[in-house]
Amino acid sequence: MLSSHLRLVPTRVQLVRSLVRNPSSSFMDLKALLSSLNDFASLSFAESWDNVGLLVEPSPPHTVNTLFLTNDLTEEVMEEALQKKADFILSYHPPIFRPMKRITWKTWKERLVIRALENRIAIYSPHTAYDAAPQGVNNWLAKGLGVCTSRPIHPSKAPNYPTEGTHRVEFNVNHTQDLDKVMSTVKGISDVSVTSFSARTDDEEQTRVSLNCSQQALMQVVAFLSQNRQLYQKTEILSLEKPLLLHTGMGRLCTLDDSVSLATLIERIKRHLKLSHVRLALGAGRTLESQVKVVALCAGSGSSVLQGAEADLYLTGEMSHHDVLDAASQGINVILCEHSNTERGFLSDLRDALSVHLENKINIILSEADRDPLQVV
Repeated sequence: MLSSHLRLVPTRVQLVRSLVRNPSSSFMDLKALLSSLNDFASLSFAESWDNVGLLVEPSPPHTVNTLFLTNDLTEEVMEEALQKKADFILSYHPPIFRPMKRITWKTWKERLVIRALENRIAIYSPHTAYDAAPQGVNNWLAKGLGVCTSRPIHPSKAPNYPTEGTHRVEFNVNHTQDLDKVMSTVKGISDVSVTSFSARTDDEEQTRVSLNCSQQALMQVVAFLSQNRQLYQKTEILSLEKPLLLHTGMGRLCTLDDSVSLATLIERIKRHLKLSHVRLALGAGRTLESQVKVVALCAGSGSSVLQGAEADLYLTGEMSHHDVLDAASQGINVILCEHSNTERGFLSDLRDALSVHLENKINIILSEADRDPLQVV
């Protein structure tokens, strides 16, 4: 009887594990996973105020077999992640946003950190990096409108660019001035890169000096040039901007291939978001039969992103009362769907995209307990 009992144990364990893990999945080292996630959507695209990236890290080394996706990490969702043996939680919204002064059992967010560390679960949040990404949340939301072309309302800037520095300073040195001294001095300033070439100005052969420098170095360059009135009076200072990324950035301005009535677009949006109701503010002079050609949208809370966008309709999760009034007064219709209802559906697409990106090296699970805290009753 004893040997028979022992033979049954592995079979039962394998059955339980098969419910929570893909047996064909291997694992990834935490650092390798973080690098791959950043390749998928760079955290550099996140807003400066946001708290993105790895928020909770178990002591190394840490390997990941199961990645758990959720829009919001609540205590109910954490319990689900524990039951499903997650090693890594990707929470679209950062569960840690404001600084914590202590980690105790007193508040629910502190308890999330404690439970994650006790159970060796890493927590990661991409938030606005996924808002900006070309394959991110806002592009998913735009799919519900029908066939359209879209561009970011506020394009992101390239995180890296070959040009160094924040400013370019250009000036001419004529034959009466000591070119070697000028070049030696500016090259001696930290964070300055210098080039020079021959130039002809007013039928006089001169040397054009062009230098790139940081904000801090700029003050030293200006201080030196201002000592020579001839140099300084003809100095040009340009502020360098990194190039805009045409498909990356906050919000989307979508132009439908064919205009449709507001009523038709409402039904499309409800079907895409799997909602029975949305909130609608009709723009001044508009009706449900008014035609919609251009839609400005922003997943989540869109007031600041949508403000000033020229469109027939604003689509977002939530806006302040007064921002809705302002938009409606301009004849712009507003549809509000509640904050996370404009985001959560993206996670299904994200699961599939990450499976391909990570080459099915780990198991990816979508939370079933995650839901918007507000409901229509």
